[in-house]
Amino acid sequence: MSKKPITQNEINNIVWKACDTFRGVIDPSQYKDYILTMLFVKYVSDVWKDKKNFYAEKYSGDEIRVQRALRNERFQLPDTCTFDYLFENRNSANIGELINTALESMEDANRSKLERVFRNIDFNSEANLGQTKDRNRRLKNLLVDFSALDLQPSHLEDNDVIGDAYEYLIEKFASDAGKKAGEFYTPAQVSKLLAKLLNPQPGDRIIDPTCGSGSLLIKLAKEVGNKNYSLYGQEINGSTWALARMNMFLHEIDDATIEWGDTLNNPKLLEEDSLLKGNIVGANPPFSLDKWGADNAISDQFNRFHRGTPPKSKGDYAFVSHMIESTYHDTGRVGVILPHGVLFRGSSEGKIRKQLIEENLLEAVIGLPANLFYGTGIPASILIFNRAKGENKDILFVDASEGYESSTNQNRLRDSDIDKIVNTYKAFQKAIPLTSKEGKVLEEKYAYRASVQEVAENEYNLNIPRYVDTFEEEEEIDIPATQNNIKELKKELATVEQQINNYLVELGFNE
Repeated sequence: MSKKPITQNEINNIVWKACDTFRGVIDPSQYKDYILTMLFVKYVSDVWKDKKNFYAEKYSGDEIRVQRALRNERFQLPDTCTFDYLFENRNSANIGELINTALESMEDANRSKLERVFRNIDFNSEANLGQTKDRNRRLKNLLVDFSALDLQPSHLEDNDVIGDAYEYLIEKFASDAGKKAGEFYTPAQVSKLLAKLLNPQPGDRIIDPTCGSGSLLIKLAKEVGNKNYSLYGQEINGSTWALARMNMFLHEIDDATIEWGDTLNNPKLLEEDSLLKGNIVGANPPFSLDKWGADNAISDQFNRFHRGTPPKSKGDYAFVSHMIESTYHDTGRVGVILPHGVLFRGSSEGKIRKQLIEENLLEAVIGLPANLFYGTGIPASILIFNRAKGENKDILFVDASEGYESSTNQNRLRDSDIDKIVNTYKAFQKAIPLTSKEGKVLEEKYAYRASVQEVAENEYNLNIPRYVDTFEEEEEIDIPATQNNIKELKKELATVEQQINNYLVELGFNE
């Protein structure tokens, strides 16, 4: 009898239970590093077990042939690296050391895929996990919790194990883990929307210069529909970079290039001393990053800021500039999630915005609902830049701020909301460009096609309400009817007061 496939909810429940091991010991924002690393170990161990069982059955238990087949697998797992080995030794006095050694050995056996991935995690840390007795007890509990999971591929329904569990933890710890100096984890539905808008094609190079745990890159890859693509990412946070590497590994995207470093001050995605170019560049960079490196922008060796240097305290257009310069000059497209301030702020940002529009790079401005991002309630926008606009200089404005569902103080895009935005964008791309400076309402209170002349007349201000009229007229008040209603209410009130007075007289309280 076949075993029922394990669901994402079952995985999430065990992951959440495993968090109890660390509550009160380390900050909630650090839970994901230990929990997801152990989840990774459990998953690859179960995959390896699945492979061994398959070959053992195929070769009738011939160990030599089984081992030869295993050596040809896409990754290797020495016996002392498996979850089962660690679980068998859960009562050992040096269990923290054993886990660290297992992670190091796993890296050594898969150098091209996992090099340095576990360098930021220490399961034998007294500072994080407590003194030996307490630390051993916590690690034993963690191993026991994960032993309840069976993650063999034959028992799964193609789950994005690391990605979905990571998103689940961020949602649970939104107030702490989801907000760090303007960095907001991109909800799955927002990543899905951006991936569909960018619509990568077979053969494309896809880049995310602030890739986080890699969820947007993976969604972009899935949009291609086959394995004919190249993925590149860079992430500044070491532990998050490690999660991205693990995420790629679990999705069998072995040739993805994920670099660790500061994209603005030390870009690592290079070819022949120039920025790596891609067909698609998508990102959710830190909102209005302070101290992003403006002092070095003028002497930037890649000339990324030739349109102007963004203000020191707001790095939004620094990321936009980097992303645009990372695209092919004839076909490249950029999709970036940004705060609304980039649409209308003046000074150097206004000059950069004007230059981008005059170069005919900006294609669409899409306003999203508020409270979509964990850790912040501010609304965000998506800007689409397209180097292949050609003679079409029109700009699409979409006010999608009312398209969402709400639950537990967090708004969420529905599939219908995503489809409406994407279909509006596709229809805009296919339509005949405007022949005058007058704009065109595509859908009342939702979408508007603006000419570049109209935008220029608005002093290159992209604030969405300037183009999409969402004004709702108040219902006209019927004064005579309201007066009659007031008279009737007064009569009813007088009747009630008289009744109350009569009751009081009967009870002897009034003469």
